[in-house]
Amino acid sequence: QVQLVESGGGLVQPGGSLRLSCAASGSIFSINTMGWYRQAPGKQRELVARLTTGGSTNYADSVKGRFTISRDNAKNTVYLQMNSLKPEDTAVYYCHAEVVLDAHSGNAYSYWGQGTQVTVSS
Repeated sequence: QVQLVESGGGLVQPGGSLRLSCAASGSIFSINTMGWYRQAPGKQRELVARLTTGGSTNYADSVKGRFTISRDNAKNTVYLQMNSLKPEDTAVYYCHAEVVLDAHSGNAYSYWGQGTQVTVSS
């Protein structure tokens, strides 16, 4: 079993900052891509940022220049530094990881965290 546990969400004023963390644990051989998605009320879940093992990144246009994704491979942890937050960033943020469970198959499986609420409001 693999678990992703997020932390760091909360209430922040517009222009403020938050840092989300997501730690993966369990029967992990390796992790390929790790990333963050978000879902606002009444909207579909969308990609915020993702980061491959090799260091390639993808960001949603709406967060470029404000959010930074990073990871600590030794700790199986991914971070999302969110600066200059706007009310439209309000959503539940979900961590995602593509996890390889064993070296023999090499197959990667998709796992999600339980989500953490980020609210940007004055």
